[in-house]
Amino acid sequence: MDLTLTPEMAAFRDEVRAFLEAHADDYAGGAPKDAKAWQKRLIDNGYAARTIPREYGGYGAEPDILKSRIIAEEFMRAEAPRGLAGQGVSMLVPTLLEVGSEEQKWQWIGPTLRGEVVWCQGYSEPGAGSDLASLQTKAVEDGDDFLISGSKIWTSTAQLADMIFCLVRTEPEAAKHEGISYILFSMKTPGIEVRPLTTMTGQAEFNEVFFTDVRVPKANVVGGRGRGWFVANTTLKHERGMLGDPNATEARLNSLIELMKAETVGAERIIDNPIFRDRLMQLQARVFSMKFNGLRLLTAAQAGENSGLAGLVVKLQGCELNHQIAALAIDALGELGILYHDGPHLRAKGGWQRNYMFDLGLIIGGGTAQIQKNIIAERGLGLPREPSPAKG
Repeated sequence: MDLTLTPEMAAFRDEVRAFLEAHADDYAGGAPKDAKAWQKRLIDNGYAARTIPREYGGYGAEPDILKSRIIAEEFMRAEAPRGLAGQGVSMLVPTLLEVGSEEQKWQWIGPTLRGEVVWCQGYSEPGAGSDLASLQTKAVEDGDDFLISGSKIWTSTAQLADMIFCLVRTEPEAAKHEGISYILFSMKTPGIEVRPLTTMTGQAEFNEVFFTDVRVPKANVVGGRGRGWFVANTTLKHERGMLGDPNATEARLNSLIELMKAETVGAERIIDNPIFRDRLMQLQARVFSMKFNGLRLLTAAQAGENSGLAGLVVKLQGCELNHQIAALAIDALGELGILYHDGPHLRAKGGWQRNYMFDLGLIIGGGTAQIQKNIIAERGLGLPREPSPAKG
């Protein structure tokens, strides 16, 4: 790929830069004053939902690798927010574009992109985490509806969500991978109880969710009954991409560099210390490799090709690298790195400490590092599966 900017691309960079300068007051401090208004402005100008068809609420542009890269670089340079993300925008929307019905696309993509509907993901259960296909939440047919009963755990934003995309066993006689359906329904439906779970960050990002005879129309199934495992893996592909976003990781690295320039030990800046600088350079090299792997993924997507191994490494690489960047920040802060909650000496409002704890959890969440390595080995490298233990 030739990354040299043509006059057309140079003009496009100037256009993006001018937009960000003109609207700098809308995101002072790195966060938008009004998230929904900022999202609408980004979509209207093609800086969010860029390639999503206009009829579904996106901008409707043709895929263009260089323009995508220019947008990412300019937003990073300006420390401007890229718009809404999360389970709805980053995971459900691309899933519906691939396997949803026309009615589901019209109904849900636009409101989700605009931030009018917040989603959560109902996958993991107390007895079905790494072995997700063992899930026991079930649906019983009742006329044109299902009655759903069971529970989910580690459900991010369930306490805030309007809707859930949920894996439910609808075909009890089928093999475990073939009896699952992927269903959309409102979190306001009677019979749903949400219980927050406080994590080591001190906050309740996750929840337990309990379903008792929750009535859901059969028409809310995505991709067809019994095809939930296929649809779920489509969503998981996009979840891995969200958790391993190279632009977010590069922005975090840049924040680390600024921190190491500002913090000192004695009269010496942390970044001038050879041990810390060496650690930083190792992380920087890995961020660059992650960035170039992201370009490989964009190339494959534009050509309609399977990304193969390049796509399988994203989640493992991104989550571990984000945690290691936060770990270097904690070490660079010295005794200030163990501060938490609030105080006059806290840096970045405690963001580095929170990231360190939260990213450690993400190495487990969304598919553990060990599971990711198995996927890379078996699906990406074609290595044989580990033998099952001998019976008896």
